[in-house]
Amino acid sequence: MPLTRATHCPVAQPVLANAGLAGRRRHRPPRPEGLAYSLTLPGEPHCAATARAAIRSALSVHGLAPYADLAALAATELIGTAVKLTPGRELHLSLRHRAGALRLVLWDQHPHHTDPDDVSLCAARRRDALWLLAACVDDCGGEWGTAEAEPPQRGVKSWAVLPCRRIEGRGGVRL
Repeated sequence: MPLTRATHCPVAQPVLANAGLAGRRRHRPPRPEGLAYSLTLPGEPHCAATARAAIRSALSVHGLAPYADLAALAATELIGTAVKLTPGRELHLSLRHRAGALRLVLWDQHPHHTDPDDVSLCAARRRDALWLLAACVDDCGGEWGTAEAEPPQRGVKSWAVLPCRRIEGRGGVRL
């Protein structure tokens, strides 16, 4: 079998040379501002564990490990509620760091209700199921909510925004 060799893109090489970066590789850990991950999950109860592991890993890599417990709890609550109300349908989870906060958004494929009474009842059930998420998010000064997803998504969009604050004098982060 012939030995293959990796090469750089010929278009990118002049850009690197002009920037004075050719031949130099610096390893910089990802910054919090670059945190942007999305997962598609099968909509089964076990997928919450997968989401927790992915969130913990992503936050650790981006220097936001102190937020892992709260973010994992928020994801678990969002996923658990979606799985209970729409079992067996795919879920889409997004984790972002924007404007000094972690943003978790979950889209599920809950069917649209046409009867206003069904809409109200379903929204109340979802709110009631998210009582632990509400308590934790309110405690840290964040916000959460649910709404019908806007096209091209379908179903229900649920979210939690968790503010990140710096610890004075320690250089770390904490709630």
